Amino acid sequence: MSSTLRTVVGQIGPSVMLPMLVYEVGHGAVMPVIALVALDAGASTTVAGLMLAAIGIGTILGDVPAAWLANRVGEKGAMLVAMLASAAAMLSVLITDSVAALAVALLVLGACGATMHLARQSYVADVVAVHHRARAMSTLGGVFRIGLFIGPFVGAAVISVWGTRSAFAVAVVASLVAALILFLAPVEKVPGSHPLGGAHGPVGVREMFRRHRRLFLTLGVAVASIGAIRAARMAVIPLWAEHIGLDAATTSLIFGIANAVDMALFYPSGHVMDRLGRLWIAVPCMVVLGLGTMALPLTGSAVTLTAVAMVMAFGNGIGSGIVMTLGADVSPEVDRRSFLAIFRLINDVGTSLGPVVPTAIATVATLGVGIAVMGGVGLLGAAGLARWVPRYSSYATRAMVREHHRRRAEQAAEVPQA
Repeated sequence: MSSTLRTVVGQIGPSVMLPMLVYEVGHGAVMPVIALVALDAGASTTVAGLMLAAIGIGTILGDVPAAWLANRVGEKGAMLVAMLASAAAMLSVLITDSVAALAVALLVLGACGATMHLARQSYVADVVAVHHRARAMSTLGGVFRIGLFIGPFVGAAVISVWGTRSAFAVAVVASLVAALILFLAPVEKVPGSHPLGGAHGPVGVREMFRRHRRLFLTLGVAVASIGAIRAARMAVIPLWAEHIGLDAATTSLIFGIANAVDMALFYPSGHVMDRLGRLWIAVPCMVVLGLGTMALPLTGSAVTLTAVAMVMAFGNGIGSGIVMTLGADVSPEVDRRSFLAIFRLINDVGTSLGPVVPTAIATVATLGVGIAVMGGVGLLGAAGLARWVPRYSSYATRAMVREHHRRRAEQAAEVPQA
């Protein structure tokens, strides 16, 4: 393990990475069975399919309240509240057999996820030195991916013994264990940072948007395109697989191979961002995702679809942590939480729209056209990032990073006066 990685893990491992890993294992366990549980509770096929959307809706609804909560109880307190609320929501699914109760529980789960993501991003932005920030954020993104990858296997093992609904018991246990780990975790701090849960001088979401409206409507929209094409990737691969006649088992295998590529790249992406600047990841990530998405309708077999899915996973993987890193870069120290709430809300809206665009276009044209349009969105997003990241982030290019290191070296060389 490199010294930088040891530093990052030492600072945020016990307080963020480990509890997030455990929490996401529970999240990953329930994701594959949500529609099945809805069907067992009497939902129609259409309603069951829409249940996953409830999590996204809950996330959007929870973005702004998450800042309010974190401003009152701090990042650690907000994450603890979210974990305990998530455990209660998943427990309600175990003890009730109602479609409405499941929908409410998923809305709560989405809101808890919004709170967790905002609090961890704000915390890491505060306690990790800026020259390690991208590696911390990308590692955190990798932990998120690993947890979601492990979760379905843990859920499958439990389901094989106790039945489908028992996957929610995994989520309850994971949330409670994660909360215990976080509660016992020490608080880390670097010079010049804010303490975990310290006062940031709340400004309020409305005033924060007024102050940074131009940033949100330019860089924020460009970042939203990242969320859109990432979410579209998860939707269009199985849709196209079904279109060319592949069965569910083959599609799952393709996803597994692609996810392995995705997970392998999270730390190198942060290393590149910290050493060469954010643009070296932001633009290639979107170009590869955009071109890969545009190439998807050209595939006609499992082999070619797997190859394109791996290319898309490569683009997604090298972008690990990019949204969190950019948000931390451009956020003000005064009430960072409210700023990040707006930033995340814009990104989450993009994430919600991503799967809708290609399917909506498919109703008036073809699925291939809809997928190709999303690829174009990715390329437009790359252009937007190339234009706006250097304007708002002080670490966008290699020259900016060198200037930052030069200033650090000058400060370190100064001898304090006696």
